[in-house]
Amino acid sequence: TLTTRYNETVGSLRSWDHNRDKWQFPVIIDNMMNLELLFWAFKESGDSLFYRIAVEHARTTIKNHFRDDFSSYHVVDYDTITGNVLNKHTHQGYAHSSAWSRGQAWGLYGFVMCYRETGLPEFLEQAKHIEQYIFNNPALPADLIPYWDYNAPQIPDEPRDVSAATVTASALYELSMYDAENKHSYIKKADTILENLTKNYRAGEGQNRGFLLLHSTGSKAHDSEVAVPIVYADYYFLEALLRKDKLVKEGTAIL
Repeated sequence: TLTTRYNETVGSLRSWDHNRDKWQFPVIIDNMMNLELLFWAFKESGDSLFYRIAVEHARTTIKNHFRDDFSSYHVVDYDTITGNVLNKHTHQGYAHSSAWSRGQAWGLYGFVMCYRETGLPEFLEQAKHIEQYIFNNPALPADLIPYWDYNAPQIPDEPRDVSAATVTASALYELSMYDAENKHSYIKKADTILENLTKNYRAGEGQNRGFLLLHSTGSKAHDSEVAVPIVYADYYFLEALLRKDKLVKEGTAIL
């Protein structure tokens, strides 16, 4: 079903069907996460179509989603006839030119995963560049839990996005397996994120309807899910904890 959303001319999987008056063929950075399903399907079936689509989508994302500093747009819209880029937007971020923090995390995680599944150096290099953008950013707080957008105008009085932090931490543990030179730095950053989340962002026991973490931001630009628990923040928090444990005990962060 996912492969039916692939357009050969564009070289990407279509993300959204809504707002057809606004976008012709929108592709969001979040879509990098979906490629793991295609790699799984390739391994299960042996059908190289799944692998080819995943790799081409990742390559098109590198080509068109990223700025010179390796921050990414949220949405890139394509012309389905020519494959050309029509516009580049940041739908859930502060502005089209800004760096929405969870988008940076989706990119980091997605390209680490693509490297695991393909061994192609271009994907590892992209992941390393994104990591450098995140952690060299002057707007990243000392506790490494980012604001919802790295360019939000009222920093430090802006909401955090815990979900961006958990996705990033989980990705860092796996990235440490592929980059020996920076291994300990990645692990230290991920450990710091988990420690700070546990100390300062954890929900009280029996409160917040059973969620683990507070202070995620779905889309402040739309006044939606601002400074609240969000399920994928908890998911990647648990995944990061499991990866940390496995990395210590077995030397691998792959679950």
